[in-house]
Amino acid sequence: MLEFDKDLRSIQETRRVIEAAKKAQKELAKMTQEQINRIVEKMYHRAYEQADYLAKLAYEETGFGKIEDKIIKNKFASQTVYESIKDMKTIGLLKEDKEQKVIEVAVPMGVVAGLIPSTNPTSTTIYKALIAIKAGNAIVFSPHPGAKKAILETVKILKSAALEAGAPDGVVGTLSILTMQGTSELMKHRDIAIILATGGEAMVRAAYSSGNPAIGVGPGNGPAFIERTADIPDAVSKIIDSKTFDNGVICASEQSIVVERLIADQVVSEFKRQGAYFLSSEESEKLSGLILRANGTMNPAIVGKSAVKLAQLAGFYVPEQTTVLISQQKTANKSNPYAREKLCPILAFYVEEDWLSACDRCIELLEVEGKGHTLCIHSKDDAVIREFALRKPVSRMLINAPGALGGIGGATNIAPALTLGCGAVGGSSTSDNITPMNLVNIRKAAYGVRSLAEIRQSYGETVSSNSSEITSVPADMSDTQVRELIQLAIAKLQTN
Repeated sequence: MLEFDKDLRSIQETRRVIEAAKKAQKELAKMTQEQINRIVEKMYHRAYEQADYLAKLAYEETGFGKIEDKIIKNKFASQTVYESIKDMKTIGLLKEDKEQKVIEVAVPMGVVAGLIPSTNPTSTTIYKALIAIKAGNAIVFSPHPGAKKAILETVKILKSAALEAGAPDGVVGTLSILTMQGTSELMKHRDIAIILATGGEAMVRAAYSSGNPAIGVGPGNGPAFIERTADIPDAVSKIIDSKTFDNGVICASEQSIVVERLIADQVVSEFKRQGAYFLSSEESEKLSGLILRANGTMNPAIVGKSAVKLAQLAGFYVPEQTTVLISQQKTANKSNPYAREKLCPILAFYVEEDWLSACDRCIELLEVEGKGHTLCIHSKDDAVIREFALRKPVSRMLINAPGALGGIGGATNIAPALTLGCGAVGGSSTSDNITPMNLVNIRKAAYGVRSLAEIRQSYGETVSSNSSEITSVPADMSDTQVRELIQLAIAKLQTN
């Protein structure tokens, strides 16, 4: 009875929060670009100031990752995202093409539903709030239950800053009574304009089947190919940096290493030099039983844990300075845990005969999981890089860059974002790193520049089926005259 009552209360709360957000968004939509910019700037400053505090909250509640890296993510989500969007024109007139006589106007979508994961709870909340408000939208958050306290505190800080800067009350809202029924009500509610879904595969699928527009992010499973011309020490360093950053919880981080046989021994030696631990067959077997649950999904017990902790959980010992655990593999399929997404410092290691075989292996791994997401290549051969870019079913191919920080736009010049679209191949509605421009509709106002008669003449339209009597329509003939001419032609045909 108590659970049933909680479900009802969560649904009622959801409806109230959406109602308040809808009302607030109507007021926000009346504001100028300058007013919106001031609100977003205030929110960014407040979130940046509280980055350390929020990182500590997230770590203490979830046990995932590292506090120092969560601080970096919070600062990235506030300062770096703000710097990338602050000069964007998102309100009112966007563009006027006087030559083509087309005007483009930005129109806010309305109320955004922001689904927040436990892996990057505070940083994703900051990021989604900034891009939603910048686009003139209200946002309602649905926190992951495993990071509820940290997310609610982040929303509280962002909401306070927005109100101080003149935002209407309700423009940043959140659910606090967390149930599946409440989240379902949020996603399916008629007043939700779009869903920003970041989290598990089941939740993303639910967002897309809600009946409302959605931008979802499926699982990552990015391979990192080290080609024979690569700077091997640099490639290994970047992979380890990426896979150990916040203990691997960013979905763009590498999940497998693919190398050519010619350089395999060099790569293994360099990984060992940089603290990687290659598992024995027995250790690989022990660890594989920990990666997935009985239902085939990732075991949350491994998420964001260090290499040393993972080994302890699996029942064997590794040196304290171990950076990542690496298992040598030969197969890539759903039943092989090492070929799946692993949000922790575990990597699969594949050796292929040449770059063509490596290319096929990378595609095979992406077909298992992670289509449309991210792939890394370490190479100095531009021809090989181009071939990879042409063939891989991903939205981000990172060249000589770390996967985690490269994919989100920290170590590369793609748009800074914590929601990474996977394109149609990955079941997503876009392949973009999501920015405010993905959260506005663009209204086009176009002047008439051609008459019907001119259109007809441009296509060489005739009024008779008799080739010996083909007649062109004069450019200066009015629409009424054209209709009369056609009627005469039809009458003539009927009498013949």
